[in-house]
Amino acid sequence: MKPTRFPFAAALALVSSVLLSCSGGSSNPPVQPAGSSTAPAPAKIEPAAAPSSARPGLETPADAQTQPTVYAMIETSMGDIVLALDPHKAPISVENFLSYVDQGFYDGTIFHRVMSTFMIQGGGFTQDMTKKEPGPPITNEWRNGLTNQRGTIAMARGQPDSATSQFFINVKDNSRLDQPRDGAGYAVFGKVVAGMDVVDAIKMVETGPKGRRANVPILPVTIEKLKRLTPEKAQPLINAAAT
Repeated sequence: MKPTRFPFAAALALVSSVLLSCSGGSSNPPVQPAGSSTAPAPAKIEPAAAPSSARPGLETPADAQTQPTVYAMIETSMGDIVLALDPHKAPISVENFLSYVDQGFYDGTIFHRVMSTFMIQGGGFTQDMTKKEPGPPITNEWRNGLTNQRGTIAMARGQPDSATSQFFINVKDNSRLDQPRDGAGYAVFGKVVAGMDVVDAIKMVETGPKGRRANVPILPVTIEKLKRLTPEKAQPLINAAAT
């Protein structure tokens, strides 16, 4: 009797299946070990789980090419952060963010995930870690020419087109987030132009686990209000930060 042979294609499929099942879907980004010279895969920064078949919730505004810089202020329990948003390069993300700003969605939420060598993330939870219900997901604008450098603000997401209300501010250059780990990178839509000292203070707060989430500040860092600023009100704050 001839020995039974296991087809090569079937064996390859079995190995691939095992590898995929081991890759997991963790919402926490991998952190590079101290002293390691090997860069980790791009981190996955996720809000709550979103369907993989998410439909874009907004379309690119027709006049995106002529949109001027838009300013916003995050008034936090640790100080104020001024943002310059770029509706020219990231029209969908900016329009989405401002829609939450204008409805007061962010007021009373917290920075619920803080990593001192990575980023600070907020826009989705209240102090008791109750998740706020966001609007529909939007198209990922990760190839808009803006990169995840220190001080930039970007959309948090699970699947490539699943970003809703949550955002993060990079506290260091995170170029790995510009690479397509799962078919896409992370869409930057603006930057901090005043109050980076506040961001740096927030990144150093003590954190720990809370429920199923890690890296949660022990003492809540609250977004007391997030509002638009006119250029006339933003410029003196920007000038003061530059001196």
